[in-house]
Amino acid sequence: MTTVDLNNTPRDPRLRQVRWLDLVRVTPLQVLFELALPALWLAASLIAAANGLIIVALALSFMFFLTGLRLIHNAFHAAVGLSHLGTEIVLWAMSAVILGSMHAVRFTHLTHHRVNLSDEDVEGRHARIPGWRALLQGPWFTVLMHVTAFRQGHWRLRATIAGQLLMNALLVVLAYRYWNWAPLRYHVCAMGVGHCLTAFFAVWTVHHHCDRSHYIARTLRNRILNAVTFNMFLHIEHHLFPLVPTCHLGDLSRRIDEAAPELRSRLVF
Repeated sequence: MTTVDLNNTPRDPRLRQVRWLDLVRVTPLQVLFELALPALWLAASLIAAANGLIIVALALSFMFFLTGLRLIHNAFHAAVGLSHLGTEIVLWAMSAVILGSMHAVRFTHLTHHRVNLSDEDVEGRHARIPGWRALLQGPWFTVLMHVTAFRQGHWRLRATIAGQLLMNALLVVLAYRYWNWAPLRYHVCAMGVGHCLTAFFAVWTVHHHCDRSHYIARTLRNRILNAVTFNMFLHIEHHLFPLVPTCHLGDLSRRIDEAAPELRSRLVF
């Protein structure tokens, strides 16, 4: 079995031999890159929107959402290379620009890792339906993540979720009522579209037709596609060793291929 226990240790004896601790460490330059990556895509999308290049802006916003999720995902697992305070600042900042409570999403995501693809897995349940339904249920997906975290989380988490959603509401009010800057209104709409697509791109594509015991997630072995998607589809690697930051998943995938080559047969594309 290749499922992960509560200590994030693969149960498959072959995978226990995979070296991964050396991949946890990140350099200051890599930390800077992770922080700058979504910021650059965001700036480019706003510049394009300000010049009326909406199609270009949408493509750039997609890349911002993708790289923003990469940064957030690493933050969920304390894999950015920052202190606890630094990680909290990242989650609050990304909650403001992506719109939503990233602490709520972290709660459901870490639950997803513990009970991957079980009935308790609120995030992963969207992988067990057809892709077209995952697309249609996209708007409800984000609501479900927040409602679940608010219901099941402790009081401090609830207060954080409420604070971040209030911050989002304030930003939307300012964008549409007080600040006469079209790119900001465009960004709010683009992030709404991004959230509606998350169930499909971030859950269904990497978990559909997988199981809880062996093929727990999908992966990608095309170097060009991995470069374009910033390694975000190296997902079985992430599930097996979630403390490894995204920037090192390519190296990890090669080690996993040597230990359990059949796992690369379940591809995202």
